[in-house]
Amino acid sequence: MDFGFGAMSPAVQTLLGTLFTWGMTALGAAVVFLHRDPGQKALDVMLGFAAGVMIAASYWSLLSPAIEMSAELGYPSWLPPAVGFMLGGMSLRLIDRLMPHLHLGFPAADAEGLPTKWKRTTLMILAITLHNIPEGMAVGVAFGAVAYGIPSASLAGAVALALGIGIQNFPEGIAVAMPLRREGLSQWKSFFYGQLSGLVEPFFGVLGAVLVSYSRPLLPFALAYAAGAMIFVVVEEVIPESQRGGNGDMATMGVMVGFTTMMILDVALG
Repeated sequence: MDFGFGAMSPAVQTLLGTLFTWGMTALGAAVVFLHRDPGQKALDVMLGFAAGVMIAASYWSLLSPAIEMSAELGYPSWLPPAVGFMLGGMSLRLIDRLMPHLHLGFPAADAEGLPTKWKRTTLMILAITLHNIPEGMAVGVAFGAVAYGIPSASLAGAVALALGIGIQNFPEGIAVAMPLRREGLSQWKSFFYGQLSGLVEPFFGVLGAVLVSYSRPLLPFALAYAAGAMIFVVVEEVIPESQRGGNGDMATMGVMVGFTTMMILDVALG
């Protein structure tokens, strides 16, 4: 029973799905209220897990449907996925160069983007917010594709994607809030900024769903665009951050578990 979920518009489905993913980020950030710090090793494994989920989602939930959809719409099956994927990565690269941000654990002198006098904590929050933009976009495009009734796009697949991203957002919320707490912020501020980083997902999710609803020929490009953006974030930020603490082997196993989890979700539900 879907309680009428299937009859809702793609924008509403996306809003509900991304509110769930944001809620999981908030739940993870709430771990700061516990008195025990999970430790750097656990945080590195969690980041690895998040990276694995994002890599698997990029293929199983986005690129694979884009390839199938391209043939169904009369394109060469390789063209929209290749173009969309590269555009997604290049767009995130442009944002990465322009938006001031600082990766977790790095000194303020290593801030990236345009020069600014913003606080170190603000720059760290912006770096994590950057992670969440393609995740929200991916959920929105997936739900938007279902509305066209194309065989390669299924409601169950879109739900599986939202579920997978929500699952990986829990450890991601912890990995955001705990370093902020170590920076000296209070528990409430660490929680607030941790959950705030996930609030971009509903906005970009609904935006993605609305945009693809106006142009069916853009669907495979949009799916691949979201995949390219996610892979850029994983390779540029999530995996390097998971390896910096000297727990590379454990973080890599986290990637393996995350990939397998998302693959099972997508194949079983999609």
